[in-house]
Amino acid sequence: MKKKTLGIIGGVGPLATMFIGEMIVRRTKATKDQEHLHTIIDNDTNIPDRTAFILDQTKENPVPVIIDDARKLATIGANIIAIPCNTAHTFYDEIAEGSPVPVLHMIRETAKRAYNLGAKRVGILATTGTLTSRMYQSALEEYGLTPVVPDEQIKEKVMSIIYDFVKAGKDVSSEEWQPIEEAMLALNCDRIVLGCTELSIVNRDLKLNDKYIDSLIVLAECAILSCGYELVD
Repeated sequence: MKKKTLGIIGGVGPLATMFIGEMIVRRTKATKDQEHLHTIIDNDTNIPDRTAFILDQTKENPVPVIIDDARKLATIGANIIAIPCNTAHTFYDEIAEGSPVPVLHMIRETAKRAYNLGAKRVGILATTGTLTSRMYQSALEEYGLTPVVPDEQIKEKVMSIIYDFVKAGKDVSSEEWQPIEEAMLALNCDRIVLGCTELSIVNRDLKLNDKYIDSLIVLAECAILSCGYELVD
């Protein structure tokens, strides 16, 4: 398979963008620089907030900016696009139609991972925008899995973790995270999707257990394989 160049539409958020770049390097089977992916990262922090637009469509639409970024990346050599933002995948069809090169679908890939792991009841931790769009619920149901959405209190707690902590550059403690995990386990989830790439930063820092499926890691691994490279053993 001919090696392909990966374009990453980043800035959604900036820390998650840097983290997926690191994970792609760490998860690629390589012994020298020349065996790694050629990756072009556009850390576009001007992309409007995705959740804000989903909840109130009088807000600025992020889709035209994302499509412009995809076209720009393709122009400078990207063969495949990855967007490390689950909420942006609410607009996947429109983005994919506007992109001159294929766009990976992290939500479908994450649902597929849950299925391959033998999950039955899958908890979804994500932004209100992602949950409102039902992208994860639909993707999991397509694999015959039962999606489990947290109650309003936990949804608000997750949004606070995402916006008040990770996006604000603040660390999340185990004490902050514990009520979220306990609530999802009380709902009899056998797997829990980290359906926001800011939560991947929490996973990195707190080293969460193997019940969690990290959508950012899934996207990183999918990008590596899609570009014709191998994963580390």
